[in-house]
Amino acid sequence: METFKYRELQHLLKSQIIKGVYKEGDLLPSENVLSSEHEMTRATVRQALQKMEDDGYIIKRKGKGSIVNLKKKRLGLLSFKGFSEVISHTDDKVNNQILEGPALQNWPEDFFYTLSEAESKVGCYFLHRLRLINQSPIMLEYTYIPNMDLPKFAETKLVNDSLFTTLALNFDIEIISMDQEVRAIKADEELAAFLEIGIGEPILHAYRKYGTSRKDLFVYSSLFFNTDSYAIGSYFQ
Repeated sequence: METFKYRELQHLLKSQIIKGVYKEGDLLPSENVLSSEHEMTRATVRQALQKMEDDGYIIKRKGKGSIVNLKKKRLGLLSFKGFSEVISHTDDKVNNQILEGPALQNWPEDFFYTLSEAESKVGCYFLHRLRLINQSPIMLEYTYIPNMDLPKFAETKLVNDSLFTTLALNFDIEIISMDQEVRAIKADEELAAFLEIGIGEPILHAYRKYGTSRKDLFVYSSLFFNTDSYAIGSYFQ
């Protein structure tokens, strides 16, 4: 029973941080307060907070407590965190257009990463999105998630328009690593139309394979970046 309680508290605190109830640098309630409010032992509270720190939502300081610390999640668009997390700390107006999905389908032929036998058999959820900043198209996304123990994922509304946040809150899946290949290409007619640039103009194309906290579950993306108005980069802390 206590195991389920620790997960409930972890989910609640994570949700409150993502929704802005607790912001960067805020101090979470003490172990004693959380224990009293949620009627659980301090050991259970401590377990939930430790998992929050492991997942990169807080940092624990001796003599101070648990402090919201999301800096490592705020990386450039070539880093492994999601678009929504990257832009969340800016004043730019962000718009996400879902062009298709999430929808269950077969894997595309000649997929850009080698799939395991298990992945190939189960098919995937496909998500096609256009990401805009201040009304300018910045990124065109094609994402594929293996249909592995993700009940009703196609019916799931994205939390804060973020796939990674949805996976974290609804399925307890964290993105923990990324393999990436980036190259410069020229926009064909379809890409030019989506990104509102001229045919033949240079854009960045990235193939990504995200590792997750669930063994053998990976998320795959093919991303196209318009660099006309914004430099696309990354930083790590």
